[in-house]
Amino acid sequence: MSSETTATERPWPAFLDGKPKQLFIDGEWRSAQSGKTFDSDNPSTGEVIVQMAEGDSADVDLAVTAARTAFEGPWSRFTPAQRQRVMLKLADLIDEHMPEFALLDSLDMGVPISLGDFGSPPADTLRYYAGWPTKIHGETTPNSLSNSLFTYTVKEPVGVVGSIVPWNGPLISALWKMGPALATGCTMVLKPAEEAGLSPLLLADLVQAAGIPPGVFNVITGFGETAGAALSGHPDVDKIAFTGSTATGQMIMRAAVGNLKRLTLELGGKSPDVIFADADIDAAVVGAGMGVFGNTGQMCIAGSRVFVERPVYEEFLSKLSTFADSLRVGNSLDPQTQIGPIVSRGQLDRVTGYLDIGRSEGARPTAGGARLVEGELAHGYFVPPTVFADARDDMRITQEEIFGPVACVMPFDTIDEVIERANRTPFGLGAGVWTRDVGKVHRMARSIRAGTVWANTYGVVDPALPFGGMKMSGWGNDLGMHSLDDYLYVKAVWIGTE
Repeated sequence: MSSETTATERPWPAFLDGKPKQLFIDGEWRSAQSGKTFDSDNPSTGEVIVQMAEGDSADVDLAVTAARTAFEGPWSRFTPAQRQRVMLKLADLIDEHMPEFALLDSLDMGVPISLGDFGSPPADTLRYYAGWPTKIHGETTPNSLSNSLFTYTVKEPVGVVGSIVPWNGPLISALWKMGPALATGCTMVLKPAEEAGLSPLLLADLVQAAGIPPGVFNVITGFGETAGAALSGHPDVDKIAFTGSTATGQMIMRAAVGNLKRLTLELGGKSPDVIFADADIDAAVVGAGMGVFGNTGQMCIAGSRVFVERPVYEEFLSKLSTFADSLRVGNSLDPQTQIGPIVSRGQLDRVTGYLDIGRSEGARPTAGGARLVEGELAHGYFVPPTVFADARDDMRITQEEIFGPVACVMPFDTIDEVIERANRTPFGLGAGVWTRDVGKVHRMARSIRAGTVWANTYGVVDPALPFGGMKMSGWGNDLGMHSLDDYLYVKAVWIGTE
């Protein structure tokens, strides 16, 4: 693993003009009413990139009012085909600006510039949902009371959506919420994570150019305990769409009680990745390895509990450790970088704290295991891909979400055993299986309680497939056609014809 960085000099994004970034409310850029700002820093260097407006409850009030006015006014008069056209226009604009989005995310949250926003091309999410406005409809349904009563249903948008998204995929997370909201005719107030708010602000800039009316999409930057809490509890917000930690999701549930908001919650995970002895071991090493080390382990679906069938345990452990050591860690702007920095100083302390906990519990690092502090890396927040052997199911590092590049590798003997151990967690977001036996694939897919099960691959997503969790990993889904139902009401209509 290289500890040297030779970051390529790149033009500063045009969106960063040296001025503090403002809030986007009702189609206009505005300073926070308090006048407060906060620093957004580059996790590769620790240097401040720009000041961001620190929105709070007063700004949330303005944004929600704008969203309500747009929902009841100009946006409500857009036909389904008109919504489709502006969504497709916005998707094209996102494609045109992808180099700038990639550079902003690389500077702001540390994703390597060579990778961009992981998953499907971000604009494809909007294109998928742009196909839906003309296909959302009710039904005529016979009733059993009288032939003189005509009955049918209509589907209507829930109204104003408050969307709170994380820092580990700021653009794609925003689009996962924005797509179904626009498709169904809702309006939105977006609160990005304070660690990575730049690309959602650039997205707001493009919304205007796409012809979407003012107030349909608003962005409030700030902190969770102020702006996020105000949005979650706001009495004129009809739905919250949240991605983040389980603890924060529980607070949002409590805040939603006031007006019984609808909720979709995509929360934490501690996903199992199971490697059977008959698997293609070399493919499993790379697939499972990037399933936990990708995006510096900052993924809710990270396959951080790696179960390996005992006959190939030592081989897999050795190869995974070698693979982890081979990954280049460095400045996110370096095109050779494969693993970027941890997003913030606070998150760095969290991850390195778990490395200490793992050792104290008796786990043995066979790769990585400590913060990188050599050369230029000393100024950033770098943790190398880490592999722990001798881990046990009862350790904190195997039970708690670390959100860093840390894999706990554990042997198993039977399929019944590994199913039970895989499910021995309060989470249920993702899971992986590596085997050449299709029967094992189907049994594992049926038996593991998780929203997504990958076999002989890991972590791939597509807008057409639902993404969500079971147990404490959340309620509802992002993506896919089923997510639309969370943004719609079904209304029954009875008409007497005689």
